[in-house]
Amino acid sequence: MLLEAQGIVKAFGSFRAVDQANLVVAENELIGLIGPNGAGKSTFFNCLAGDTRPTSGTIRFRGQEITRLSPDRHARLGLARTFQVPIVFAGMTVRENVMVGALLRHPHRRRAADEADELLHFTGLAERAEMPVTALGTPGRKRVEIARALATEPRLLLLDEALAGLTSSEVEAAIELVERIHARGVTLIVVEHIMEVIHRLTERVLVFHQGRVIAEGTPAEVTADPTVIAAYLGRRRGRAQ
Repeated sequence: MLLEAQGIVKAFGSFRAVDQANLVVAENELIGLIGPNGAGKSTFFNCLAGDTRPTSGTIRFRGQEITRLSPDRHARLGLARTFQVPIVFAGMTVRENVMVGALLRHPHRRRAADEADELLHFTGLAERAEMPVTALGTPGRKRVEIARALATEPRLLLLDEALAGLTSSEVEAAIELVERIHARGVTLIVVEHIMEVIHRLTERVLVFHQGRVIAEGTPAEVTADPTVIAAYLGRRRGRAQ
């Protein structure tokens, strides 16, 4: 298995944001995490990525325990992530932002620049390479963050609501990008609220509610699960009416 997370708990005082969550990921899977706001999805992501240390439980990546390793050690092992709100280096150009990721594997500036340029073409950012990254809107910054993560040459990429806040046409373009990333052999775990995206992209879905995984299966299986409908999908449908 590529990733194994067992019995993950993250407690803040007496509150358990993540409560005994388990996840096993095989090479080249594309897995979705869904659930209401505050369900523990992003906290679980942070534990997997090394940004937050679990209170208890173990995480193994490529056979090595990484539970308490730093985010940079995670990156060196081949695990990268994006954030709900994209994080960019404000004083740099689009190309320089991506080069930061490429320098992890390619310490020579010229080689890192070449790697960044390839990924700028891949992500549709080549024409904006010399722009200050702060000149981009949220969709552009999300792409920069994805390109920078890919520049670290990950085996596993964690996408935290990478399609949130996009227009319909931007969502279509983002879905196509995620499909092409997966076709490159990158295993993906995505947190997403847009159920159309979950149905179109993912092969397996975990549903979080109050810190726990309450269901797991194909998108069709979990969206038909009465427990999931009561905890998550029912309220979303109610808001849409």
